[in-house]
Amino acid sequence: MSSNIYQKARLGVIHFKAYPEVETGEGPIIETLEKLAEDEFWSAVEVGWIKDYRVRNTVRHILEQSHLSVAFASQPRVLQNRLNLNSLDKRERALAVDTLKRSIDEAHEVGAEVVRLIAGRDPGDSDREEAKKLLVDSLFQLLEYAKEEGQLDFTLKLFDRDIDKRNLIGPTQDALDIAEAVYPHHSNFGLLVDLSHYPLLRENPRDSIPKLAKYLRSVHVGNCVYQDRRHPAYGDIQPRFGLQGGENDTEQVVEFFQILEENGFFTQNQRPIISAEVRPVLAGEKSGLILANAKRVIRDAWAFSGI
Repeated sequence: MSSNIYQKARLGVIHFKAYPEVETGEGPIIETLEKLAEDEFWSAVEVGWIKDYRVRNTVRHILEQSHLSVAFASQPRVLQNRLNLNSLDKRERALAVDTLKRSIDEAHEVGAEVVRLIAGRDPGDSDREEAKKLLVDSLFQLLEYAKEEGQLDFTLKLFDRDIDKRNLIGPTQDALDIAEAVYPHHSNFGLLVDLSHYPLLRENPRDSIPKLAKYLRSVHVGNCVYQDRRHPAYGDIQPRFGLQGGENDTEQVVEFFQILEENGFFTQNQRPIISAEVRPVLAGEKSGLILANAKRVIRDAWAFSGI
């Protein structure tokens, strides 16, 4: 009989994906966050850029009351402002580092325990190794800055290389290179993989997870469309599970959970966060229904995983 998933992990949801109208750091942040905080299915939430400090204060009060674990995701700010921690241009990279220091400050303001980071654009084969060195340097700067304000953990998320976001990190081996360079100096650093990104990377979690297991701290579960370029959800769009033309449904999440179990993911000192990254994409889709879809898939996948 399967164990209770809450004994093994904290189930999270990515706020600004579930409610894309707040992804710009504005909009009905408080109202939508309250909906998630009132739903006892979730034990963690990943919040993004919140421009107004008064809203951040209210968000902190909501999160303190809710007993939710909190992650602060830098992706919205990074992607909307085209920030690049591995830019070959010194000024661009400095801007990215300085801006993400503000994200660290905001993570503290909302009571987050971990900050999600992403690499910048891949510069191509000829400059990739140099870009990786620059990314490591930028990560060191951010991790040293974070020490001044108190303990925070950090994860670097793997994105696609040549489909949508076109990030440096990236394929498994490049992510491993970064982790091996950073972790020995900063044990609060780790990696985050997303089930929805594996098809876009043309990789398989069964091959990837064993290589990354030592550094893997959190995961996202979601879906993507990869085969049909004409599909409205093609690329890194995070559509609902089971979408026609998509890559992931309950069966793939079952296997993902099993691979994580086989590679010790659930034996960390603190229960890891598994977050659903899904959003309404097609006309007529609603956030509440998409979230219900994700909860059913997670619950059923765990029950069938045999863990």
